[in-house]
Amino acid sequence: MRASWDAAVAAGEYRVSTLTQSLDEVGFIHASFAGQVAGTADRFYRDAYDAGEELCVLIIDEDAVRAGGTEIREEAAANGELFPHIYGPVLPDHVSEVRDVTFSSTGEVLF
Repeated sequence: MRASWDAAVAAGEYRVSTLTQSLDEVGFIHASFAGQVAGTADRFYRDAYDAGEELCVLIIDEDAVRAGGTEIREEAAANGELFPHIYGPVLPDHVSEVRDVTFSSTGEVLF
């Protein structure tokens, strides 16, 4: 969510794993590959958007994350689909772009 990212920029690092849990609680930050973002947004963030939350997607530079010593692992979700998990905080310098996320009147995820 945009407020979480704005707070992270002010703090110097992003430590949110899921909607309700932190990196410290889960051990990693959930992420998605580009082709998974729309499904993730629809499945987990539509209610927040409908409630008025501003959403954004972070375009993360994997090389920058790894260069900083943080591990990224591709791990399977319950359905077997692989998702990237980031085992440490995401620093503002790791993010190459921040895009607003909205939903069209037909339900399409736009970013």
